[in-house]
Amino acid sequence: MTKQPPLSIHLPPRQDSQTVTQWAYQSLRNALMVGQIPPGRALTIRGLADLLGVSPMPVREALRQLAAENALEILGNRRVMVPQMTAMKFTELCEARIALESHAAVRALPYVDKERLEQLRQLDLEIDRAQESGKLEQINRLNQHFHRLLYRANPHQVTLPLIESLWLQLGPFVRLATQQLQDHYQIDRHKEAINALERQDSLALQLAIGSDIRDGLAFAGTPEMLSRFLNGNNQHAQ
Repeated sequence: MTKQPPLSIHLPPRQDSQTVTQWAYQSLRNALMVGQIPPGRALTIRGLADLLGVSPMPVREALRQLAAENALEILGNRRVMVPQMTAMKFTELCEARIALESHAAVRALPYVDKERLEQLRQLDLEIDRAQESGKLEQINRLNQHFHRLLYRANPHQVTLPLIESLWLQLGPFVRLATQQLQDHYQIDRHKEAINALERQDSLALQLAIGSDIRDGLAFAGTPEMLSRFLNGNNQHAQ
């Protein structure tokens, strides 16, 4: 059995309005979403409690919430695990992302004003700088911020919780995707999306968002590549 390296996750400051359980849930959720917890990684409640500096009780409740979102699997020996992935499930998650996020972007388009458009431009520049500096986690966080900022322009949107659920399930694979962006992400799809927003072109926006997701996950672009990647990670996690 290969010894697993120590786990390190970013711990955000706890807000006065947050309970310990809410903070533990948010910390673990963010870590999963940006790929700080690798695929197949086995975790213990005690280990996570020590990592977060809290008692096991709030961690246990946070893990129950994450398991309900299909982000974690609770095992029978007080351990939890990032669920292992199959090629079919991976493909289904990616296609669901494209469908939901293309819809969310198009529905947000009429509500994107000049101020939000400028915010999206600045975020895209920050992502470019993070890529040049090789700051993988920052790329992931900024990319999710870009998409949230766009979708939340629609005051009536209801799909973001569903979208974030998909981000959670794909999160453990995000780091590998980010490491290979230069190989597969040759066109800045965010700039395409911004241009489409300027022109109020819903079809171009839909295509840009779909291409952004496909290019970002192109490291698993064929069933053979995906199977090799999944098998390698599942074996490494044992």
